[in-house]
Amino acid sequence: MTLGKKENESSAPANDIVLRLLIVDDDLDNLALMRQVFENEPVEVFVTGDTSEGLDLFRTKRPQIVTLALLMPQMGGMEMMANILAIDPGVDVILITRHYSTDAAVEAIKKGAYDYLTKPISVARFRETLRELLSHAQLRQHSQELEGEMIDAFQFEGMIGRSPLMLDLFRKINRVARHFRTILLIGETGTGKELAAKALHRLGPRPTSPFITANCSAWAESLLETELFGCVKGAFTGATQDRKGVFEYANGGTLFLDEIGDMPVSSQSKLLRVLQNQEIQRVGSPIVHKVDVRVIAASSRDLHVMVAENKFRQDLYYRLSMMEIQVPRLADRREDLPLLERYMVHSFAVQSNKQIRGLTRRAQAVLSRYSWPGNVRELENVIGHGCIMAEGGIIDIHNLPEYLRILQHSATVDAGEKEIVSLMEMTQRYTREVVDRIHNKAQAAHLLGISRTKLYRLLSKKQIGESDKIG
Repeated sequence: MTLGKKENESSAPANDIVLRLLIVDDDLDNLALMRQVFENEPVEVFVTGDTSEGLDLFRTKRPQIVTLALLMPQMGGMEMMANILAIDPGVDVILITRHYSTDAAVEAIKKGAYDYLTKPISVARFRETLRELLSHAQLRQHSQELEGEMIDAFQFEGMIGRSPLMLDLFRKINRVARHFRTILLIGETGTGKELAAKALHRLGPRPTSPFITANCSAWAESLLETELFGCVKGAFTGATQDRKGVFEYANGGTLFLDEIGDMPVSSQSKLLRVLQNQEIQRVGSPIVHKVDVRVIAASSRDLHVMVAENKFRQDLYYRLSMMEIQVPRLADRREDLPLLERYMVHSFAVQSNKQIRGLTRRAQAVLSRYSWPGNVRELENVIGHGCIMAEGGIIDIHNLPEYLRILQHSATVDAGEKEIVSLMEMTQRYTREVVDRIHNKAQAAHLLGISRTKLYRLLSKKQIGESDKIG
């Protein structure tokens, strides 16, 4: 059964979202009252008293909001909510019951319910909840559109960020790219030092010249000089032919030496000579070759500390760090998380040919609380895992790697040890806390995103009158 706006009523503006609402309740009187509640709202309503039909309607109509009676003959509301969230974790579910229970309310919220209402339902509260959800849906759509535009606006040579730290990084790269001969990038593993190095190369005077990457920690000490400078046939056992090193391959362009702090001290002096003279000598050869190479070195270790501990040559450090740039940790630029998540979801969705829209609010909350020791690289792995595991169009908590799910479970257990209060009481407490800290009710209402009338109602703890009830 479908209820919607009357035919002679004007339709919602083109830019507005018309919500689809599914109501599953075997209380026929309650269903009959829904036309009164929604007749002036931009909502298309589907109603049924049968849970099987409700699931079919959900699959075919894909409503953004579902209200479920907690107790029904064929299937309980909790079980049906689990089935619905398995199909689309992004849907907002409201559970309705005649008998309020704090434990049941907490369990419902933990399992993904947006709200938990008790009959007789307040028309005013239900409409307010509906309008909040409509506002959230509009904000999500506008946010997605804006984030798409912001990804383009805040994308810099393959890096994404709008935080002050990243914007400062972009400015520094842009400023020095055309002028450096050697430069040092410092940052934890996974922060994106290689992307920064590629940006420095592309924005330099020879963007089409070779860009060669060499990981100093990947080479055995006995082979490091051969990898850097090359060798001639017969220079050592196994040298069956002449071979170029990375400096020759990068001649005329840029050489990126990653994890320079792992280079043995015995080889550092030879690297220093190359940087000073731009000359190399293949292992086993007396001939000196001139090279023209810009060198970008990177380290996840503190080279200044290594110099003090005699683990890194001081003269090489000074040669490399004439220009030093810090690549920030993801934990220090959390405001970039939504942009990075959206960009990565889109990229992996294209790769896997899946229609994935994004992450649920619950999944985003888990990611926002995590410390990200592996930085952007770890976030990329997490989003990739979520895209692979997601069966529907959105990534939820159960699609995340196990260690994040365990952390979420631990946080839920810890939260469960605190005092349990109703959602209304929690809202009232928080409202009073904000007002007490700001000492200005108008500003508090603006900060909380509510009207002053609602603020006063929350502060006064007014109870809903009997005239405001239905059901």
